[in-house]
Amino acid sequence: MGIGYATIMYDSEAVVSEGIGDFAACRYDGVEIGLGKAEAIGEAKLRELLDEYDLDLYCVMAGWLNTEEDLQAAVDGAELAGSLGANFLGILPPPRGVVDDDTFADWLDRIGTAGKEAGVTPIVHHHFGAHIEQPEEIRRWLDEGPDNVELLFDTAHYYAYGDVTEGIERFADDIAYVHLKDIDPPAEFETHVENLTAGKKDYDSIVNYIWAFTDLGKGVIDFSEVFETLDEVGYDGHRTIEIENQKDHPLVHAKENIDHLRSVTDR
Repeated sequence: MGIGYATIMYDSEAVVSEGIGDFAACRYDGVEIGLGKAEAIGEAKLRELLDEYDLDLYCVMAGWLNTEEDLQAAVDGAELAGSLGANFLGILPPPRGVVDDDTFADWLDRIGTAGKEAGVTPIVHHHFGAHIEQPEEIRRWLDEGPDNVELLFDTAHYYAYGDVTEGIERFADDIAYVHLKDIDPPAEFETHVENLTAGKKDYDSIVNYIWAFTDLGKGVIDFSEVFETLDEVGYDGHRTIEIENQKDHPLVHAKENIDHLRSVTDR
């Protein structure tokens, strides 16, 4: 089990010039990188950086599944993820209303097949306003999807739909990878959640939800309880901090977030 950091606040050039070095300086164990960034950097350069800084590649996160082209990118990305030695290929389900259930089921099947061929585990990321959003939808698609598709459990994305520690207990047998993310709900947060769940093209709700994500310890999630519950259910996999909204001074946030996590856990 290791603690990783996602490259979401760095563009591909900054991942090379700053990001990987930042993570190593903060004593992270691993990294998650978006598929587009991995492709832009190139397999050889990314492998060189990971080796130089002694970091593991936990997950390559494919982009949103909006179209057949997006699906094909994810399918092709499985080979790159496997070649780089990543454990997981992350899958972002389509936003609500983009495809029907039959199409999404077919897409999951094709991603599952690509994962098997590449030796990488596809993990589906439940996400606000997406085809897999609420606990019942998580359960349904884990049951109906390919056997090798597992769950990426995200603390902040689960918060809107249920108690986070109860969610960990509920999906204990399915969680393959964890995003650690905090959230500070704004006024009328429940209304924003309802709008997104209903599939409304409500950009105010989208913006308010996204900007509710914050640094660990600045929101409402108790990460000591999260770690305690993960330990209690026997989860021994990787846990990656994902910070989205702090574009200035990313090294500071990388350091502050791992420091907070260490202050409330024994890791």
